[in-house]
Amino acid sequence: MSDGRALEFGVNLNNREPLIAPDYDIHQLLDLSQNVEGLGFDSVWVGDSLFSKPRYEAIALLSAISQLTSRVKLGTACLVTSPRNPLYLALEWATLDVLSGGRTVFGPCAGNPEVGVRREFEALGLDFDRRFAIFEEGLGILRTLWTEGKVTHHGEQYTYDDVSFFSGTEMGPLMPIQKPPPFWIVSNPRLVTNAADEKMVRTMKNACRRVLKYGEGWMTCCRAMHPEELVEQLGYFRDVATESGDDAGRLVVSYQVTLNIGDSEDAARTAFGEYIGKYYPELSKAMDLSNWGPVGTPDQIIAWFRTFAEAGVDHFICRFGSLDQFGQIDRFARDVVPALREHVRVTVR
Repeated sequence: MSDGRALEFGVNLNNREPLIAPDYDIHQLLDLSQNVEGLGFDSVWVGDSLFSKPRYEAIALLSAISQLTSRVKLGTACLVTSPRNPLYLALEWATLDVLSGGRTVFGPCAGNPEVGVRREFEALGLDFDRRFAIFEEGLGILRTLWTEGKVTHHGEQYTYDDVSFFSGTEMGPLMPIQKPPPFWIVSNPRLVTNAADEKMVRTMKNACRRVLKYGEGWMTCCRAMHPEELVEQLGYFRDVATESGDDAGRLVVSYQVTLNIGDSEDAARTAFGEYIGKYYPELSKAMDLSNWGPVGTPDQIIAWFRTFAEAGVDHFICRFGSLDQFGQIDRFARDVVPALREHVRVTVR
């Protein structure tokens, strides 16, 4: 959130799409990761779900992508960490960071309030209503393991005494290359809180405290018609940081946006609506499609990105709402990115 930070673009590879698109499989997805790097994008991302929205598993998939690419950052948008044992997750992610040469960005989330996600927690024997407490406790454990190589922790959910990935016979604890990999913590308060005024402010500030305490970045999404809300929450980040003596300007602000580029707005909107209906059968009925992201001609897409970049976004994670992933990404790289890299300058926040 500082002056001079270059605007960056990543691509979410839609690891659910091979299960819903008849002419697109996981091997094409892997090929697409190489295309994304070759086209000059800055990062590659995958999503996560257990069974509410089935898709290929995120960490295993990123491990494969790490061997097919050499430059792009590799991240999760997002990884639902609350149901995962933090020790196993710490080991898995450290291995991925080493495999990738230290290119990972850890994008954790607590889990959204969909019925399907609640069923996932129930199936795992976890209390969904305590997901944020479980989430934060896990983040602290992961961060300690990845920075210090061992952890002692006595909490409500987990208890560990001097645990490390080290038996005494190895040269040292198994660690990621990055100590730690950057945490871009997901927080979308507007999606989970409908109340206004004081309750909303408390929710927003609590979200900011969580991101500032555990993260190097903030990841958000799904309010594409409301750049003013992004500006508002960045203000809360500054307020909370001032209270705690932190610097909100150190955070990377990332925004996951779902879009469709077409020859006309109508054509793009139709394709987009059909795609989102398959991808998110529950959320697509509950949300205004316009809040997922922009649809239309390249000029319309450029205008949307400029607005959100000026509002404070540093890194856009682009997911393309289309069965033609290769065509959409090629067109975005050709017709949209050059205009944004040339003209957009990140403002001081």
